[in-house]
Amino acid sequence: MLHSVLLLLVAPSGESVQFAQLTIQQRVIIRVPMARKGKAPARIDPDARHMWKEKKGPRCVALRSIRSASVVVDHGVDLLLADNHRYRARLERGCNSIGFYSGFYVEPDDDGSLCSGRDALQARSGLSCGIDDIRRLVPADPDD
Repeated sequence: MLHSVLLLLVAPSGESVQFAQLTIQQRVIIRVPMARKGKAPARIDPDARHMWKEKKGPRCVALRSIRSASVVVDHGVDLLLADNHRYRARLERGCNSIGFYSGFYVEPDDDGSLCSGRDALQARSGLSCGIDDIRRLVPADPDD
């Protein structure tokens, strides 16, 4: 506002003054690739469903720690972290995880976390699914 008043004071009295406004917006999107073969299956594998057992997980996972993802179940995407932990992002009702076979995008929030009940995964096809829950995965006991 002060700049506008100063411009009016220094402008010649007979000439009109034009003002313009410029708004700069920035959008950041993070791409999460699918795991390469040998690290984790990229497509739904019926045998892989029994390799992991779901436990109570955190509400949020730091985006900077996610290294890749894997599709193992119909309504969830497994997140593989830098520290070798594994979490499953359970998708909202009606979303099938097969749409995320080639990776997904996430628009990060200010806190830098991927959170259930707030964030959504966006497939390259345009499919967008909210995250209902994040579960911690532990290796299943073969005797169960």
